Amino acid sequence: MSDSGTPDSPTAIAPPTGERLERAAQKLFATRWYATVSVAEICREAGVSNGIFYRYFRNKEELFRKLLGRILASIEDALRGVGGSGLHGRLEDFVGRLTGYTHANPDLIAIFREGQYRFFDYERSLMDIYRKALATALGRRCGMADYLFALGGVRFASIRRALQGVELDPAELVRIVEFGAFPGQAFDASKVFEIEVKPPPIVAAPATRERLLQAGKRLFGEKGYHETAIHEITDAAKLAVGSFYLHFPSKEAFYAELIRLVGHEVRRFISGNLTPGLNELERELQGIWLFSIFLSIDRWCYNVVREAEFVLPAEVKAYYDAFEAGYRRHPESGTPGSRDPVSAARVNFMLGISHYFGLEIVFDNSPGNARALIEEIGLRLSGGFSAARSGAD
Repeated sequence: MSDSGTPDSPTAIAPPTGERLERAAQKLFATRWYATVSVAEICREAGVSNGIFYRYFRNKEELFRKLLGRILASIEDALRGVGGSGLHGRLEDFVGRLTGYTHANPDLIAIFREGQYRFFDYERSLMDIYRKALATALGRRCGMADYLFALGGVRFASIRRALQGVELDPAELVRIVEFGAFPGQAFDASKVFEIEVKPPPIVAAPATRERLLQAGKRLFGEKGYHETAIHEITDAAKLAVGSFYLHFPSKEAFYAELIRLVGHEVRRFISGNLTPGLNELERELQGIWLFSIFLSIDRWCYNVVREAEFVLPAEVKAYYDAFEAGYRRHPESGTPGSRDPVSAARVNFMLGISHYFGLEIVFDNSPGNARALIEEIGLRLSGGFSAARSGAD
């Protein structure tokens, strides 16, 4: 210290209070569900008093929305100026930027994963960013089928890699986008869509356990896990609270069982309605079609699994792992139990198309003509963008 009382060397300057609050919120929201994070916790993490918070933000939602806006801006910046030599080079650059951003920013991706369901307008904004960047790569307008094919597959696969540790080869994602997941295969639309669908079985007098699970699925889907009390589940099932603990040791154990039930119901519905004798491409398209039908019957499965990403992440990974394992068991997918010729990249790419197609149906109902959209996706799965009249090169 000099005689004048000034420091001999520069010291670190603390970030402004508003920025400290945003950093604290980002840290908490990355690992906790929105509803469980309080303003008081954000303030403690930021090292400020609760009253200071309201000088910068009206409420928690305003802060959360600000974080979502920042994430959108950072993704837009990461995808700005997609380029490369020819269609292949541009697609390689596009996929590389997207997968690279996701891998480098798992916390931001986790936050946005909740935000896209809680405030769907941000998902719409992200879709616009992705479609603009993909249009640059393609050298033409990006339609909805283009978006669901490329971004559905690449986004989902990238998220599984970043958040759940699934090993994927980004170069293979580029090959799928460019040449298709099933190069050269054709599909008969009548075989895919003109089928008689058997609805999920209805149990006339379900046992106590099943009554609790069905009531819980509806309540968790409508209100969320943390906002639903055990007594509300038993009230909805018209049972005494004590009956809950005869079957489940805790609310968390109940939730884990519910996630497994949801996965089983979806897989059973699809496998039970798939037409025998379809080729690989036809089977995939019919699977997407059946998934969309299932969601029109039971939309709560999406909400249940999404919130579980923060509450029971291991159960959610197991949920998607089960879909991947089921995919590999089909004779059309290669030798059961082997990783060839069906790679993790292709499996998760296909799961991603269904996931984001379902997101459109559940949260926005925008695909009015689902069949026509799935047919367009089928053309891209057959030939990729190299055969989709790219209008370039």
